[in-house]
Amino acid sequence: MQKSIIYKLLILFLMLQSLVGYSQVLRKRTTLLMGGRFDISIVAKDSLSAEQNIDEVIAEITRIENLISDWKPDSQVSEVNQNAGIKPIKVDREVFELAQRAIKLSEITNGGFDVSFAAMDRIWKFDGSMTEMPSAEAIKKSVEKVGYKNIILDSTTSTIFLKLKGMKIGFGALGEGYATDKCRAMMIQKGIEAGIINGSGDMSTWGKQPNGNDWKIGITNPFKPEKILAAIPLKDGAITTSGSYEKFVVFNGKRYSHIINPATGYPATGLCSVTVIGPNAETANGLSTSMVVLGQTEGLSLLQKFPQYSCVMITDKGKVIKSKNFAYKL
Repeated sequence: MQKSIIYKLLILFLMLQSLVGYSQVLRKRTTLLMGGRFDISIVAKDSLSAEQNIDEVIAEITRIENLISDWKPDSQVSEVNQNAGIKPIKVDREVFELAQRAIKLSEITNGGFDVSFAAMDRIWKFDGSMTEMPSAEAIKKSVEKVGYKNIILDSTTSTIFLKLKGMKIGFGALGEGYATDKCRAMMIQKGIEAGIINGSGDMSTWGKQPNGNDWKIGITNPFKPEKILAAIPLKDGAITTSGSYEKFVVFNGKRYSHIINPATGYPATGLCSVTVIGPNAETANGLSTSMVVLGQTEGLSLLQKFPQYSCVMITDKGKVIKSKNFAYKL
């Protein structure tokens, strides 16, 4: 009898140990990186492991920032910019390949996205200080040094050369998405089953929450920022939002976005928010930014070239427009 009880207790103990082995904890941390806010959530077997992996994610984002930041004077991208019109600069392969993808997107959007946008003069102010539009002459001058066709890449030597003095490249519209994607891949390779990395609205997710549910990502209603337009369930994917609902100016009743068309120097108009969902945050961010610039018709046409991605747009008038392949309920 006693042996039977002991045996049953042993079985119960082993079952409990098994359950403990499968239990998971969620740890979150917020920090400032790449000039913006990063929210990092990691699901792991215990708190210590989760916190250690968050440390690794922060270290990886910092490494990427030190490579591609165009405002850190000792980064490889800054060295490229400092030598514009002078000589090609050898960069790490990942920087070179990021530049390749950025130029490809510049080509596909016919300059609606342009990786050399960093050379634009900041003549538009979105801090409330503007009382009138810049002159047409000033706007034209502001984009004189912008032009992705003047970027020379040499794959053999892994060099980047900007042909014109004063040119600059910047990965502001791709860098955070690239960093979140890289960190997700790093965590998956380590065997971390779930997490979400949010770089200023560029989010990469994988796995599920500890309760078994998909991650839920809210899309903000630009006209009622305190309300959520939709909660998108994501298991393995990315979501980004670009828009003007927080930074814009209004002249003569027309709303001008803080997202500037690098081909013309004029702010984007027509769309105040574009959310793109797909497998990759870098691509999603490039698309959402480009679509704000291109507008509804050209933006949807661009998205058709990327069938794994879907979108929801909100116009300046509050109209909600979904791509045909948008599979979520609003």
